[in-house]
Amino acid sequence: MSSEKIKACLDSTEVEMGKAIKHLEAELAKVRAGKANPAMLDNIQVEYYGALSPISNVASISTPDARTIVIQPWEKSSITPIEKAIMASNLGFNPQNDGVLIRIMVPPLTEERRKDLVKKAKAETENCKVVLRNLRRDANEVLKKLNKEGTPDDLIKTAETKIQNIINSFTEKADKHLEQKEKEIMTV
Repeated sequence: MSSEKIKACLDSTEVEMGKAIKHLEAELAKVRAGKANPAMLDNIQVEYYGALSPISNVASISTPDARTIVIQPWEKSSITPIEKAIMASNLGFNPQNDGVLIRIMVPPLTEERRKDLVKKAKAETENCKVVLRNLRRDANEVLKKLNKEGTPDDLIKTAETKIQNIINSFTEKADKHLEQKEKEIMTV
């Protein structure tokens, strides 16, 4: 009975840590690396028939080359609200509207801006690591409760070791994502 509870604790902790890594990947994808990426526009909300909608719900977004993002609205009437939303997003983009689609030329990054983006990527990675540590703490608290309920100490110690190994592997993944993103940002 107690070994099943330990396994459930380990499994749920691993699933939650996987979610933290997925979130980190999504956040790092939003960090601009000097080349055009549709994920840069993920947080932009467009007023569409009186409601705010993500830009990806009102237009198709593509990157024909490394410096251009092309937004093709599904309805011509939504081209102006999309353009206004991009300008209001404070991403530093100057959209060009030709009446059919919107082009965004992604300017090259300055050295100072690259360093700021690396800091942002490091902050996101650290946030992920904090989540991982909190999950480890929560799992260890569950194990302590199980120990008080009579689960043998050796099972608890083995489970704590497994949890530490799990967090080590996920922390390593987070560091690899950061290293990759940092390399991507600093490449001119």
